[in-house]
Amino acid sequence: MNQPDKPTGNGTTRRQFIQTGALAATSFFIVPRHVLGGKGFIAPSDKLNIAGVGIAGKGFSDTNNAFNKGANNIVALCDVDWSRDQVKKNFEQHPNAKRYKDYREMFDKEAKNIDAVTVSTADHTHAVIAMAAMQRGKHVYVQKPLTHNIYEARMLTEAARKYKVVTQMGNQGSSNPQQKQMVEWFDKGLIGKVHTVHLWTNRPVWPQGIPVPQADASVPADLDWDVWIGPAQKVGYTPAYHPFKWRGWWNFGAGALGDIGCHIMDVPFRVLGLGYPTEVETSIGSVFLKDWTPEYIPEGCPPSSRVELKFPESAKNKQAVTMTWSDGGLRPFRPEFLPEGEPMPENGENGVLMIGDKGLMVCGMYGNDPKVYTKDGKKFEAAKIQTDGPALPENGHQVLWTEACKAGFNSKEHKGLTSSFDFAGPLTESVLMGNVAIRSYTLRSANANGRGFSYPGRKKLTWDGKNMKITNFDEANQFVSRKYREGWSLTA
Repeated sequence: MNQPDKPTGNGTTRRQFIQTGALAATSFFIVPRHVLGGKGFIAPSDKLNIAGVGIAGKGFSDTNNAFNKGANNIVALCDVDWSRDQVKKNFEQHPNAKRYKDYREMFDKEAKNIDAVTVSTADHTHAVIAMAAMQRGKHVYVQKPLTHNIYEARMLTEAARKYKVVTQMGNQGSSNPQQKQMVEWFDKGLIGKVHTVHLWTNRPVWPQGIPVPQADASVPADLDWDVWIGPAQKVGYTPAYHPFKWRGWWNFGAGALGDIGCHIMDVPFRVLGLGYPTEVETSIGSVFLKDWTPEYIPEGCPPSSRVELKFPESAKNKQAVTMTWSDGGLRPFRPEFLPEGEPMPENGENGVLMIGDKGLMVCGMYGNDPKVYTKDGKKFEAAKIQTDGPALPENGHQVLWTEACKAGFNSKEHKGLTSSFDFAGPLTESVLMGNVAIRSYTLRSANANGRGFSYPGRKKLTWDGKNMKITNFDEANQFVSRKYREGWSLTA
């Protein structure tokens, strides 16, 4: 746990000042910030002190969007690999920020100076870093998928309530105003009750379905490989894992579902008010490097997959839903009600298709460019939102989180966030349910006659969401959580 914040002169801590916006309204001696500094001035007490863990790639945009051109402070930056260009650039842009390679050391030394933390590391370390921050009373912004597995997602969701911190997952499309338009269309009954949902992506766009790489390289001098591995099972360094290709290996990543599922499934999950699925079934693509002999690589994610999830009717959608996820370039065929000449979203690369008894609704990644086509031939199209591109809703997603952090837990701003862990946790669990099925699909045992193998997990799995348990194939439950390597744990 962190040490208590140093009290200010009026007996409150800086944290209490940030989290209780009422102080400025009730204390007559607080001078309005525009009087102190003129138009555009932000008083130091109105700024959030932010630490970034994982500061290249998405971490670069996450920290700097939260920084918001100086509206907040970046007080500490942590990354295991200081050789990356964006890490160096982040250090240059925030020269006063303390620098660390190990987030545990950063929290030990800087906890009293930090209000909030962005976590933009590889999937397998999201949970331990976010939990460590929340246990110290720090608000957290965590990249998608929220966690590497279902158990971790449940733990973070419950911990956010326990420690009363403001949270947000990095599925920035959830703050896209066009998603709100889709909710309004559905609530007006334009497509009726939805019974079928199709989701698809061109991911993976990194090597996947390939033999396990051999650790044949020495660890770069600027990389702390042991901290990068974190709670995962220890393996030797290879550039086939870091900095980007880790996504295709279960030890670190969550495949195409983990990369894009929280963006694409976000739309129907929100529009239809879905909860935990009750059933899941999958099939996956094979790779043949030898005639008649498919590669068997249980350590790696498949080159393509199709997952079918069943959801019970919700309070918003009085109809059970069958949801089909396709990746690796697979996509659904053109549906009924989509007029000839109307393209599939994003030319078929990524998209959402919700089919109801009165029509259908489609959109691309992040809920972009939504449209409705009704049975009677009508078309509804969202007004084009004038932006400078995808950066605007992404920046807004982080900025809304920082403003909610200042307002405090359970504030109006907090409740207005589109992907706090109360929403993002169950969404992530549903996304990662597909990976439980995929990994179960690859389980095999040699036949007694010595000829071939049996695959007992190639079946429809039934899910008890409340208790996080596959009820008809116990071997699948090993993939609901994971075994951490010695010295690492996740406790609330």
